[in-house]
Amino acid sequence: MKLEGKIVVVTGGASGIGYALAKRFVAEGAAHVAVCDMNPDVAAVGEELGGLSAVVDVSDPTALEAFIDQVEADAGPIDLFCSNAGIGTGAGVDAPDDAWAAIWGVNVMAHVYAARILIPRMTERGGGYLLNTASAAGLLTNLGDAAYSVTKAGAVALAEWLSITHEADGIKVSCLAPMAVRTPMTDSDDPAVANVVAHGMVEPEVVADAVIAGLDSEELLILPHPEVAHFMATKGNAHEKWLEGMRALQAKFFG
Repeated sequence: MKLEGKIVVVTGGASGIGYALAKRFVAEGAAHVAVCDMNPDVAAVGEELGGLSAVVDVSDPTALEAFIDQVEADAGPIDLFCSNAGIGTGAGVDAPDDAWAAIWGVNVMAHVYAARILIPRMTERGGGYLLNTASAAGLLTNLGDAAYSVTKAGAVALAEWLSITHEADGIKVSCLAPMAVRTPMTDSDDPAVANVVAHGMVEPEVVADAVIAGLDSEELLILPHPEVAHFMATKGNAHEKWLEGMRALQAKFFG
């Protein structure tokens, strides 16, 4: 997919990966890049990039559909929807139920709602592209954050299902799965973050580069950290060995 002349939406666009993606899409010649976020700073991003912006809770399907309707009324049919917003808990299974519900809503159901709203529209007009941000945690787990690991695995599984089910409808799907990226989410000394950072931190602009390449080749998994593919192969071919390695990391970072 080429971005020139396209109508694009980026959720979680006020900072980090979302902001870097939105900026890069504008640089690639997108006709309109709309951004939303729970952070009111998203208004400044919209002004900077010259696109629609709004404070939106993507876990609320009514609010998300209203924003999508507004973008399409103002700018035209959405060609690429980047469901990028995400949150963590920094806790194990003992995280309170409301934290589990909140992260499930943002990290999984927001992708479901976007697909539910847009796939019928995109199919009717001949196709479209969904880019869902997951995480390497969805492929490999994330030490110290059970809900993040579970929901990001769900995001990967959903992207695979959408690709399999709707390819014939002209719907392209990619799933972005980075490890540590320099964002507000990784600005922490929490052991769950420290473990990931120890494997190498990249800037959001590096992730944007990987996304442009991944959209160009229309591949499902976009891996800004190439070593993730190696870790996935080890997990698949020697699962017990992979578990032993992960337990060693658990002991190192969490004692």
